[in-house]
Amino acid sequence: MKKRALISVFNKEGISDFASFLAGSGWELLSTGGTARHLKEKGIVVRDVSEITGFPECLDGRVKTLHPAIHAGLLARRDEKSHVDTLASLGFAPIDLVCVNLYPFFEKVRAGLSLEETVEFIDIGGPTMLRSAAKNYRDVIVLTDPADYDQTRAGLTAGEVPLAFKKYLAGKVFDLSSAYDAAIARYLLDTDGDEKYPPFWPLSLKMDRELRYGENGHQSAALYLSADKAGALAGMEQLNGKELGYNNIRDLDLAWKTACAFGFPPENKLPLGETDLAGLGISEEASPACCVAVKHNTPCGAAQASSLEEAYEKAYVCDPVSIYGGIVASTTSVNAATAVKLAGLFLEIVVAPDFDTDALEILKKKKNLRIMKARFAPRDTRECTAVDGGLLVQEADKKLLEKWDVVTRAAPGGADIKDMIFGMRTVSYVKSNAIVVVKDRAAIGIGGGQTNRIWAAEQALSRAAIAVKAASENPALRGKPIADGANPRVLASDAFFPFSDVVEAAAAAGIKTIIQPGGSIRDKDSIAACDSLGIAMVFTGTRHFKH
Repeated sequence: MKKRALISVFNKEGISDFASFLAGSGWELLSTGGTARHLKEKGIVVRDVSEITGFPECLDGRVKTLHPAIHAGLLARRDEKSHVDTLASLGFAPIDLVCVNLYPFFEKVRAGLSLEETVEFIDIGGPTMLRSAAKNYRDVIVLTDPADYDQTRAGLTAGEVPLAFKKYLAGKVFDLSSAYDAAIARYLLDTDGDEKYPPFWPLSLKMDRELRYGENGHQSAALYLSADKAGALAGMEQLNGKELGYNNIRDLDLAWKTACAFGFPPENKLPLGETDLAGLGISEEASPACCVAVKHNTPCGAAQASSLEEAYEKAYVCDPVSIYGGIVASTTSVNAATAVKLAGLFLEIVVAPDFDTDALEILKKKKNLRIMKARFAPRDTRECTAVDGGLLVQEADKKLLEKWDVVTRAAPGGADIKDMIFGMRTVSYVKSNAIVVVKDRAAIGIGGGQTNRIWAAEQALSRAAIAVKAASENPALRGKPIADGANPRVLASDAFFPFSDVVEAAAAAGIKTIIQPGGSIRDKDSIAACDSLGIAMVFTGTRHFKH
């Protein structure tokens, strides 16, 4: 019996050459709609599926291949006599190859279409045919990817496509259909906005590339991106440098999220807690420039300023040692003056919304420096963490604070309030336990990843003393408040103080204002210590653990 292939593709890359090969090898070709027209225009003889089903396309093309003549031809086992006899009695013939790819739902879901318009790009007939063919992979070759045409052609030319390859192709079908259905589920659930955590978590990710290695050289790794191109990483363009590695990507993600917590031009939005402050009578504006440095997936410097050059200098003095080999993120275009400073340091990555022409020329002289142009602020509303055999899913940390409760006799004011808000934004991205010491909207001491909060405080406070001295000796910061030689005034904590020891250490270092969530059964001890030492303290009611 003559072999038959059913071809119905949205992506027509390479299909005319493959179809021509099949026709030249004696195969009968079946097709639908636009694919049939495309192949006929190329001079390839095809039969319309409606000739096989006896029914025309209907419902504006929604029903084309949903018919027993198609699915019986796909699902019938050739080694099962009853199946073969049933086909014959019904007047149906087997279909031996299916080549189908799907309506571009992945692309259309982010195209700004209405719900009704987007739903029309949900493919029904295509996935149904693919699943039928894949279930019967021993008898049916099923193709979803133009990259597999050549190997299939080679197998057919040699006489038979190997069973192992047919099984692999069937696996690709269910890999694709699960991601396709997950994208639809996520879109519909997000559109309705009622189901935070559905019974099954829909993941729709497509492999972008294999990486050279994982966290360490002996570990393999790959990068998967959202199939609908959602998220900041999918919108980044690499302008220079080596290929990104596993650790680079993790650090890049954190650096960009931390920087964008302070505002992202041109929208100039404040994504972390942007609506919390106004309701509490606290005004805040995104700074013209923010610079963040990250090393080993935790910030080692962060600052706001009226210019990017100043913001970089303030971030640098926080930890001139750790920034070496790290990542620098900016929320504004990198100019030439800042590029000169960046180029004078060994960095893995610089990421920003844009780069001035002169700045790009300067940075590209460092051939291994990865220069990333970011088009989007972070978009994820959920965070996922893999555990052995499962996935932890949580709402992204977007609430900066719940309240502004001055719990001490002394009250903060003026520049201290700005530094307190800056400190709470920064500490939200530092590994817990976390403490950040702030001066002039710059982190000058960061203590994080400690199992004991006093250790984090001691680390941050000792670093701050060194940074104050470094700032006072930095010509680029001369005359700025960060370089006035005085002790920093503000300390921010990601969680409550279980004892009064952090307050006592802060006072010894000259801290005058503390911002922390509160909520300890021993809060009164910390409040009493602040009152006795003349320190103002604010409780926010919102913890920012980051494990």
